[in-house]
Amino acid sequence: MYNPFIWAITLLPLVSILLLLTWQPEFRMITTRQGVTTMDPFSMYTPGYFLLMGSSFLIYGLSVFFAFLDRQRLLQSGVVRPFHWAWAFLSAIVYVIGRSVIVNKVAPKRGLLPVWAIIAVFVISMVVTGIWMSNFMQSMYSQFGYSVST
Repeated sequence: MYNPFIWAITLLPLVSILLLLTWQPEFRMITTRQGVTTMDPFSMYTPGYFLLMGSSFLIYGLSVFFAFLDRQRLLQSGVVRPFHWAWAFLSAIVYVIGRSVIVNKVAPKRGLLPVWAIIAVFVISMVVTGIWMSNFMQSMYSQFGYSVST
């Protein structure tokens, strides 16, 4: 009941996490005509930012496409009414959970491994993002001249 498509849907968010680590925004200060010093709002748009944003759209599209292929594979395997692939438009997590519940009904005690894997991916994402945000905020504060005491 497992195939490469469900695993691709489940593990694709890890690509975003890896690309998040490539984005190192820098904050430049500019002085306006009125003599006010402020942050340049365009300084955070680095190539890493555009890579991260572009990959997010690509991962979303691939998740929907892989959900379609996964449903076709389930139909070929004999699952009578598999979870519809269009739920992946809402979220890949919704598709993985719904698909796993249906497969578990068809083949009891099987089919739930992708749910556990996507939970692990979510936890890893939260931990890595939290660490990245902590470093990001510390870097931002130091660039603005604030001291961070620990």
